[in-house]
Parts: sequence; C-alpha cells; structure tokens
Amino acid sequence: MARVIYGIWDGTVHDNRGKALFEIPDAPGFEGFDTFNQGNSIRAFVGDRGFFVFEPGVNLLDALWQYMERAARESCGKCTPCRVGTGIIRDSLAALLRDGVGSGGLGTLVELAEQVRSTSLCGLGRTCTVALCGALEHFQDMLVEGARTASGQQHGMSYVTAPCIEACPARVNVPRYIDYIRDGMPSHSLGVILQKYPMAATCGRVCVRFCEQACRRGLVDEPVGIKILKRYVADHESHLAQGWFSPDIVRDRKPGHLKVAVVGAGPAGISCAYHLLLNGYPVDVFEARNEAGGMAACGIPSYRLPKDVLRTETDIVERLGGRFFYGQRLGHDVSLDGLREQGYKAVFLALGCPEGRLLGIEGEDTSLEGYQPGIDFLLRVHDHVESQADASLSGVVVVVGGGNVAMDCVRSALRLGAREVHLVYRRTRDAMPADHEEIEAAEKEGVVFHYLTNPVRIITRQMVDSAGVTRDRVVGVEVVDMREGEPDARGRRGVVAVSGSGRVIPCDTLIPAIGQQMDSTALSPEDGVDVDARGRVVSDQTTLATTRPGVFAGGDCALGPSTLIQAMATGLKGARSIDDYLRYGRVRFFPRSRMRRIIRDFKPLSQQWVDTPVRHLYRIHAQELDPAYRRQLFDEVECPISAEDAYHEAGRCLRCYRVYSVITEAAIPQCDD
Repeated sequence: MARVIYGIWDGTVHDNRGKALFEIPDAPGFEGFDTFNQGNSIRAFVGDRGFFVFEPGVNLLDALWQYMERAARESCGKCTPCRVGTGIIRDSLAALLRDGVGSGGLGTLVELAEQVRSTSLCGLGRTCTVALCGALEHFQDMLVEGARTASGQQHGMSYVTAPCIEACPARVNVPRYIDYIRDGMPSHSLGVILQKYPMAATCGRVCVRFCEQACRRGLVDEPVGIKILKRYVADHESHLAQGWFSPDIVRDRKPGHLKVAVVGAGPAGISCAYHLLLNGYPVDVFEARNEAGGMAACGIPSYRLPKDVLRTETDIVERLGGRFFYGQRLGHDVSLDGLREQGYKAVFLALGCPEGRLLGIEGEDTSLEGYQPGIDFLLRVHDHVESQADASLSGVVVVVGGGNVAMDCVRSALRLGAREVHLVYRRTRDAMPADHEEIEAAEKEGVVFHYLTNPVRIITRQMVDSAGVTRDRVVGVEVVDMREGEPDARGRRGVVAVSGSGRVIPCDTLIPAIGQQMDSTALSPEDGVDVDARGRVVSDQTTLATTRPGVFAGGDCALGPSTLIQAMATGLKGARSIDDYLRYGRVRFFPRSRMRRIIRDFKPLSQQWVDTPVRHLYRIHAQELDPAYRRQLFDEVECPISAEDAYHEAGRCLRCYRVYSVITEAAIPQCDD
C-alpha cells in the first residue's frame, strides 16, 4: 500500500514522520500505488502538483534534483525564467548534493523557485517548481538531511507529457509537432506523427480529437485546432513523405523465415504492418475486400475522406516492401492453421467489425425492401462513388443511431437524392457519441433530428415491384418518446419510454446504424482464439496476445467498434509485442508505458487551469463548402488551411508539458518505447 510518510499535494501538507507504519493512512487517490515493476517498489513520486515520499531513507534533495534536471532539459528556451531559472535551480541542487548546505544556501533557492513558478510563460515553467517550493516551505530539514547524507543518485526515471498527449491513444507528442509548425519546419512536424502511425493525412481528416477535448487552451477560449494542423502538415509535405518510404530505409532487416501475417488491412492492420516493416520484418497483409483501408476506405464517405488520400497512405506498406493479398477472408479463404503451415511466425488479427447490429424490434427483417443496415448502406455509397454503381435514393429516409456511422449515413442519404432525411436517437443531443462537428454538419445540411425518440416497430406493406413480384416494403417506423431517468453508476442517465407517446414516421428507407460487430464466421473454436460474449477477440490489454500463442489482436475486433486513432494505436502496440515475441519469446517491460498507466489510473495530471498569461486568440476554422451546394455531391467538404493560418493556430499552443518522476528501490529496466 502507498503510505505517505511526508509530502505535499495540491497545497495539502502530509507529515506522518515519527508514526508507526500502521498509523499512516494511504495516499489519497494513490491506493495500490506501490510497485513500479515486479519487485521494485516506488519510494517517492514527484509531479506538477507536489510530491509524496512513501518510504524512509529517500533522499528528497536528490529526488528533486532528478526532477529539475529533466525539467531543465525540456525547457523550450523561449522565456527567460524557464530557460535560465530551471538550469540555475538544477545546478544549485547539484551543488547542494555535492557540497552540502551552507549559510543561506536554501534562501536563494526559495526566491528563484517562486520566480520561475510565477513568471514563466508556459505550463512546464509554471509547474516544474511546485514540488520544490512545497519542500522548501515545509520540509527544509529533509533537504538539509539529503545534502548531508548524499551518496550517489537514487534509482528512478522521469517522464514528460501533456494533457493532449495522454488523451491521444497513440500518445503522439502533440506540442512537439505544433512547435515545428510554429518554427517553420512542417517536415519535422510530420516526422513526429509518422513515428506513431502512417495515416497522418487520413487522421487529420477524420480523427475524433481526444487531444482537443483535453486541450487546456479550451479553458481560455477554444482548444487548439490540433486536427487541422495535422492535416496541414500531412498535405503540405505529402510529396516529400512519399519519397521517404522505401525498403532502403530499413536498417535492421530480419531473416526471411521471421515473416509475419497481418489479417485485415484496416487502420490497425496497416499500422501494425508499417511498424513491423520499419523493424525489418517481412510482412504480408491478408484482406477480405479488394482494397486496403478497412472501414476508412469503404465506410467513411469521400466528402470526409477522399479515397486518393487514403490510398497514398496505405500504399506505404508496399513501398516499404510489404505485400497485400486481397480477397482473403479469414475463416473462408485463409485460416490460422494455414498461415502457420505457410511459415508465418506470428499473426496480428485486425479483422474490424464489418457487420451491423439489428434493432431487435417488431417487424424487423433484413430482406424487407427499403431496409438497409448502416454498414451495408455505406458500402453501397462507396461503390457508387468509386465505380458509379447505382445507389440512388428517393422519398424519405430514416436513420436510427447516434454515432459517426449514423452521421455518415444521414449525410450520404442526402447526397444520393433523398427528399427528407430523419435521424432518430433514443437519448439527448449531448449524449450522442458522434463527433459534435459531424452533428453540426448534418444539421446544416438539413437533416431532421429526433432526440429522445426510439423505434419500436417497422411498418410494412405488400407492394408489387416492376417485375410483378409481391414484396414486403418498409413504409414507416413507429417510434415512442423517451424520458431520462436517474444516472447510473457511471453517471449516465438511463431512458424510459413515455406511455402513450407512440407515433409513426412515414419513410421509404430505414437504415439502422446502432453498432457493429465482428464477422462471426471468421474464427472457430478450433482456431484456439477465445471470443467473449460480446463477440470480441479476447486479448491481453498490455500485450494484445490472444489465447493462441503467437497470435495477437487489435483494432475493432478486440476493442469493439472504436475510432481510427484507437485502432492505429493498437497496431503500434501489436507490432511492438510481436517484435518482442519473435526476438525474446516474451514481451518486455516498458517503463514509459508504466508511467502512462500511473497517469491514467492515479490521475496526477491536474485538470485545473495553470495561471499563465494568455492573450485571447480564437482558433482558425477551416472553410467549408456551402451546405446547400455540398449536399448534392461527394466532394470533400472541408478545405485546407493556409500556411499563415497554420502558423497562427500553432501559436495558440500553451505547451502544457508536465514532468513526473519516480524514485524506486532498484534500477528500472530500460527499453525503447
């Protein structure tokens, strides 16, 4: 258990020195915070809100020196207090460890630490001396003791992050790539992104922006436009990026017998193949459809993601020496046993969730005329745009759902000629999981939204088609009003039907878009890969290893329906685990990943605004095609921003870097991450 001997956190002093161990309470919010890696206890933790010492014998002075040494290295140098002050503090702490504390030795440090905290211009400078200031004010005796008993550097490590980095599933160093834009080096900016995944231009168009939701700039005016900046550098440097990738850039080429199979060419599979190829492995990608990209290719309409942009990035796999095998559906054309027999030493399952879920209401029948599951509908839209296959609509269309797939369906239905398009969602607008920008775009284009409304019955009528065949056809959907109930354990309000509120929405086409699932025929019990009750591949959250040795899984088939950035993040993690599995027979311990789990689980990263001097600068919004015009065609809606706009937007970043350090009992295994 993490018992605080002494420390200060959020201004609250904890001093349990002299108490017996059983008398010391657990650290608030740090329950279970005891070991860093197996058998290696965490002795102290230093962060942007203070510090905790968990074990006797910790040299607080050395712990703060390690912390400030990293802070000084991370200073961008653009303001004097942080650039100069952190360096002076670091050197002063080192001198105290070396020479001891003389008369007035700490007085100057008190003044300097407070000056750095109060006058720096970025979050790093404003927070990096918080722990030191607390120690100087409340625990000077422990600093003096540390100077007296210093006997070498303690074991530990430091980690630098920011709210936007931790919010990003791929942990892209967002402030760094924004800094490069501000410094006029977009190619360097793109390089930061490509360290994590190959689909930068794609992500710059369709990312759901977890990073912007965490952006501290939003507490001042509006979050930084991180997504449009990503698209800017990807588009601006596309000609250069295409020339970067070839087999020649791979230095540590592995022998041919260590080949890896990736099953599924969606974002997770492409990302995994990309990182494996960069690590020198021979990689073959097996894809059920006749093109790469997964749902990004066939499920995201061209008005959001032009397919030539996507193809340029999925082609990176071939430019690095990988191979695609199309028309290879797992469980039908290829099997796990067959891949093993072909000599593949590891397999990454990136199957996606290509099947839609049914509404489960009275009258539902997938053979009904006018009934089109959302995923099937978007596949028809894709074929229409790419090959001019007929997918026209007329009359009234009702789409059921509240996610991005539902938004894609309603906006595509308008473009295919529907006279009216209605969206039915059982909860409120605020509860919709869809990207708020997609909701606003659909509203501008004329979609009619029905919130707190739920379908209960499909209404059909027998009709004779042009060939004289009698068919049951959708002519409407009966819905009822819903009202919100009490919040559940997660804080989400349930909804219940309002008695007597039933009504009918007449329609010619009904499109359910309420969820997706993995192809149930892809895996059988004989494959040795467990699937849970929700139809997801069972895999270890850390390693992505499945229940079959040498087989790993990521993306939607393991996560359930997720986002493109989440899928690509699992591709990177899967490639790392496969590399370790083939080289060492196990997955190694990654210290930076452990620090990320600490930040995720114990939330030391403050959610509060750090008082930095900021001039209000509202974000640049990309221009869009006029709604009345764009609803008639599938051309890309959002226009690129200019270099001037990109520079302006990059200048709004507050560089909210934070430093976290741990002191441990033993040395931490080092590993690139």
